[in-house]
Amino acid sequence: MKPLSSYLRRPPEAASDGSGLAARVTTRRGGFTLDVDLRVEPGEVVAVLGPNGSGKSTLLGTLAGLYAPEDARVTLGGRVLLDSADGTAVPAHRRRVGMLSQQALLFPHLSVRDNVAFGPRCAGRPRREAAAGARRRLDDVGVGELEDRRPAELSGGQAQRVAIARALATEPELLLLDEPFAALDIDAAPAVRSVLRRLVRDTGQTTLLVTHDVVDAVVLADRLVVLAEGRIVEQGPTAEVLARPRSAFAARIAGLDLVTGVAADGGLRTPDGGTVFGAASEPVDDGEPAVAVFAPTSVAVHREHPEGSPRNVLPVRLAALEPQGQVVRLRAAAVPQGPPWADGLAADITPAAVAELGVEPGDDLWFAVKATEVSVHPRSR
Repeated sequence: MKPLSSYLRRPPEAASDGSGLAARVTTRRGGFTLDVDLRVEPGEVVAVLGPNGSGKSTLLGTLAGLYAPEDARVTLGGRVLLDSADGTAVPAHRRRVGMLSQQALLFPHLSVRDNVAFGPRCAGRPRREAAAGARRRLDDVGVGELEDRRPAELSGGQAQRVAIARALATEPELLLLDEPFAALDIDAAPAVRSVLRRLVRDTGQTTLLVTHDVVDAVVLADRLVVLAEGRIVEQGPTAEVLARPRSAFAARIAGLDLVTGVAADGGLRTPDGGTVFGAASEPVDDGEPAVAVFAPTSVAVHREHPEGSPRNVLPVRLAALEPQGQVVRLRAAAVPQGPPWADGLAADITPAAVAELGVEPGDDLWFAVKATEVSVHPRSR
């Protein structure tokens, strides 16, 4: 199996000329407030992740020119696209921002070629030049032979490839990807993801990707930004965030267990006064906000309180059994006599171990984790 690093792009050198995307956005929609300050360097691919309702779509809509926030300043390539202080608001069609969503949204009455040529034609390109450019883009995404078809004659994967070609045909300064593979079936998604990865790498396309799928982030992104309740709670290089998550959502998508609290001698002190024993991965002061992280595979599951060396032993109630390839994930719920932070923790064990334990949802169990398997990381306040 290839190491994670082999899939990751080399982060581009930071720009010093004010190019790339710089966005400071504060906006309210109903009872929700989005308040973020985001930077994407030229040629960088940044993935924005977060639970539903965290503000991802609002952020993309603001950058695309679909929403008018109360307080914002957005620049792209040194151009001011939006500045609420002086009333600047460049229309969406003049921003040089391409957008690819879950659905291909192709014009049903146009051929595949004319769909891709539509943007360049609107930008003033001659018909023949736009058509020739469309053919090149269709060849790039591997569907050049379909140029005369109508969208109704395409499969979902083919239509999304055409949508990629259309989004790139206008040579956007910024490409926005809004869950671009979510509507594809399990066979089509990897192929389309591979095509997009190759094109983004080859062209050095500055890209902002919104996704719920950690595979999208690993394959495409240089850097991750995690949103929660309208604010950035974590960001950094993709491999670093996934290996050392500092938010519950990042830990969940990385397949890790995470407990929040403050650093203490020997590990982490939890809000209920308990302790998770572990080792700090980097210097962290006692009392500093921190998280304890461990893999579900490091959690041993017992019917009775275990004997022996594990320092982290907690009672839980089995909430669910979730097949995860060659293992079964036991999802825990907290019990009155146990720590509240046990809710949602997971243990991965073999099907044979599940059968030997004879467990089912509702059973009371014990989770045990050795202190050597727990890493403590500082987190943002």
